[in-house]
Amino acid sequence: MMAQATREGRMVLIGQLFRYALTGGLASIVNIGVYWLLAARGIDPNLAWTAGFAAAVVVGYIVHSRWSFRGHGRRDNLARTGGRFVVVSLVSFAANQFWVWLLVRHFGLPIWAPYPPVLLITPLLVFWLNRRWVFE
Repeated sequence: MMAQATREGRMVLIGQLFRYALTGGLASIVNIGVYWLLAARGIDPNLAWTAGFAAAVVVGYIVHSRWSFRGHGRRDNLARTGGRFVVVSLVSFAANQFWVWLLVRHFGLPIWAPYPPVLLITPLLVFWLNRRWVFE
């Protein structure tokens, strides 16, 4: 019986991670799209990332709360959940701003250089924070 519950728990986690990856991919496309459009037109890369981030937060909250983490945790207090989502989004923002600063500004790499850590490292941290704290 315990093994069955553990297996079911893993399947739920895998499902959430899969939905999170798809939703995060959509939010990342929004973020990167806005960033690319603005940075390619000469807007400061960190300012361009900020605009992309703002657009992605809106998309991310709506889809994560309704689909990625459906059936997980409570949705009884929008201010609590939404506030926590904003805090986690700011952690994500700070991490991604760091990648942009480090790779584009500090090392002088092309404007696409932050994409690998932005798409691989930051999302794992943010998934964990969303699952354990925002949508608990």
